[in-house]
Amino acid sequence: MGTWEWDATLFAGSADHYAAGRMPYPAALGEAIGAELGLDGTGRLLDVGCGPGSLTLLLAPRFAATVGVDADPDMVAAARRNAEAAGIGGITWRHLRAEALPAGLGLFRAAVFAQSFHWMDQDLVARRVRDMLEPGGAWVHVGATTHRGEAGGEALPRPAPPWDRIEALVARYLGPVRRAGQGRLPNGTRGGEEAVMRRAGYTGPVRIRVGGGEVVERDENAIVAAVFSLSSAAPHLFGDERGAFEADLRRLLREASPDGRFSERRHATEAVIWRR
Repeated sequence: MGTWEWDATLFAGSADHYAAGRMPYPAALGEAIGAELGLDGTGRLLDVGCGPGSLTLLLAPRFAATVGVDADPDMVAAARRNAEAAGIGGITWRHLRAEALPAGLGLFRAAVFAQSFHWMDQDLVARRVRDMLEPGGAWVHVGATTHRGEAGGEALPRPAPPWDRIEALVARYLGPVRRAGQGRLPNGTRGGEEAVMRRAGYTGPVRIRVGGGEVVERDENAIVAAVFSLSSAAPHLFGDERGAFEADLRRLLREASPDGRFSERRHATEAVIWRR
């Protein structure tokens, strides 16, 4: 990950683009996690790096109470709005960095991290969250690509979004090295989660894989929102050129599909479950 460190602008301006731009986690994911953990509506859930509540709202009904924390205040506000719109209660939302845990939040039956752990001080957070889990409690890491579908493959009902050209357009405006907040990620985000978890004293893992290959239809606005939902293309990064970038992006999309409709195949979603 180089010398990059988290900063408050990582997802600045992206929160409102999630609902339209990210494909939701499949219901089968909640069912599979619930079955593996024996969830029965009791216990407490901690969602660390909850974003706008995409996974929180899927899992919260399987617990008696839930706490979602995120370092971005706009994400927390979006999560609160999304929970209210969905009519899902029993959730406390906190604007909080994972490194500030345990923050007096108490003990939990499970802690989930959905596409978020790589942005954190992993060794520190793994140790602190382990102490927040009840005996036998579980850490669940969810990995997925939700802003776009699988590349290539068999013919689809509609044109696929031209993701290679979209990435080239982003690079034309922001440079060839991936952006992230005020820094850059020449080598992408960190891996090595398994070693981190073993150092922190977790056992496992159990791996669950659901879905993948389902055809979904998306429109031009969804693809634009998907691009702006990324840390590497967050709206603030474009500065005064944001309008010009969006105009070029929409022109590119219309060239690929004149009616602004696209088809993609969903990626599979994986849950990696560790035990305290």
